[in-house]
Amino acid sequence: MNESDPDVLNESVLDELSSSVQGDRSFVVELIEAYLADGESHVADVEAAMATRDAAALVRPAHTLKSSSATVGAERLAALARNLETAGRSGTLDTAAGEHVAGLRQAWGEAGAMLRAWIRRGDGS
Repeated sequence: MNESDPDVLNESVLDELSSSVQGDRSFVVELIEAYLADGESHVADVEAAMATRDAAALVRPAHTLKSSSATVGAERLAALARNLETAGRSGTLDTAAGEHVAGLRQAWGEAGAMLRAWIRRGDGS
């Protein structure tokens, strides 16, 4: 990873989220679990849209994945999804977009593993 690559998981985002809900860790855990449950289908929808070269079908799952990933601190995944959303909106499904999709699956796996590890660690106190 080079220095300009976003983090797989920026835990300070989770800390800020926890602070915004007065330290209600169970709420943050529920949010992460919902993200993990729903995210797989968004990744699959992005892959399906790219496989059929359907730019319009790419926009919604990429947008949803971008926003939800940013909410839980999955910055690399959010960045890839943002690039794919932009590609879908512009109708430019080129080689670069294909590379973003390939990276999306890997980033999804990495972010999921790190989020599950964060949950298992407890509050870190």
